[in-house]
Amino acid sequence: MEQLRRDIVLDVDERPSFGQWVGLSLQHMFSMFGSTVLVPLLVGLNPGIALFSSGVGTLLHILITKKKIPAYMGSSFAFIVPMMALMKTTGYPGVATGVLSVGVIYMIVAAIVGVIGTDWIEKLLPPIVVGPVIMVIGLSLAGSAAQDATLLNGKYDIRVFTVALITLAFTILFNMTLRGFIGLIPILLGIVAGYITAVLFGLVDFTPVMQAHWFALPAFDIPFVNYSVHFDWGAVLVMAPLALVTISEHLGHLMVLDELTGRDFIKDPGLHRTLAGDGAASLFAGLVGGPAVTSYGENIGVMAITKVHSVYVLIGAAIFAIIFSFVGKLSALIQSIPGAVIGGVSFLLFGVIASSGMRIMIERHVDFNVKRNMMIASPVLVIGIGNTFLQVGSGAHIVQFSGAAIATILAIVLNLVLPEKAASER
Repeated sequence: MEQLRRDIVLDVDERPSFGQWVGLSLQHMFSMFGSTVLVPLLVGLNPGIALFSSGVGTLLHILITKKKIPAYMGSSFAFIVPMMALMKTTGYPGVATGVLSVGVIYMIVAAIVGVIGTDWIEKLLPPIVVGPVIMVIGLSLAGSAAQDATLLNGKYDIRVFTVALITLAFTILFNMTLRGFIGLIPILLGIVAGYITAVLFGLVDFTPVMQAHWFALPAFDIPFVNYSVHFDWGAVLVMAPLALVTISEHLGHLMVLDELTGRDFIKDPGLHRTLAGDGAASLFAGLVGGPAVTSYGENIGVMAITKVHSVYVLIGAAIFAIIFSFVGKLSALIQSIPGAVIGGVSFLLFGVIASSGMRIMIERHVDFNVKRNMMIASPVLVIGIGNTFLQVGSGAHIVQFSGAAIATILAIVLNLVLPEKAASER
């Protein structure tokens, strides 16, 4: 532990010089930038709002955790499927209800943890539950990626498919060959390369960028201001269960940060504070028109490489994100990225999400020779990837559960009720 502390360039509570602060904070901002703006692009939300809510959410998280945890809060990929479905059926009011419900779940779990501790979370969300559900989250998006990479205005276009494959090739190349700071932003560089390719293929319309102002308020969606508020049980039921998956991801990130910094953040400032910080960030996002947020592994990777763990650097990154969200031309430029580029990047990105679920099971030595594990993972994967939705009610009172939500609930229930060994294994 002492050797780890000596290797640190800047510790959690140490302040960098102004020059260091600017450079290091910008590095963190660009590390999360690609993923944070990609989520709203996929869902159909405003990327400027996503940047703004990620910056404010990070500041809220740091405040609630008493400036003891260097973490950045960015757009969560776990909720893409239900948010896309809600945007098609109810528009942002439904998404807002779902995002707010995620924040409420975090707050409830934080309160429970504050009273009874953390042991029950490990029992509720072991690797055999978390791994397959994360795989579902990635693979259930495969159809969306394929559609973006092949269709233009609803019709097949070979130019779209070509640009998507070129974008994918660049992104893989950057991931495999780049080092140093630029090696931390291969997704962003892949989008840039794909965008340039799309311009050459005539797939980009610059008119909105030219018409946009340099300074512009993000188009916030605020309840009672921009839309009438009504409670949407369907939105809650498709998004809230997935919060249990991101809570597990949250625990994993804390464990990595513990190793990096030589601290025990679950004890100080406490898991109840870190969960409340995540919850507050999602609650704020839901109130301004942003997607649900979560702590970002990209920024943890930056800290691991640079040995700079200063919370003040993360505060700087959050401030830069807020400033960038008010650059109108930047938001317009991001929104001009064609589906071909998004599809090409998504081929890799959604697969990486699925692979991370597989990695969790491999690293935690989940044995699929044990029937119990097979009985949990198998139906969860098919129901989730096939999006076997459940619809109840009729008319204006229809409630629909997405495949990912059903898969999450099923995984938790099967884990709780199935015996450790099947009769044939005893």
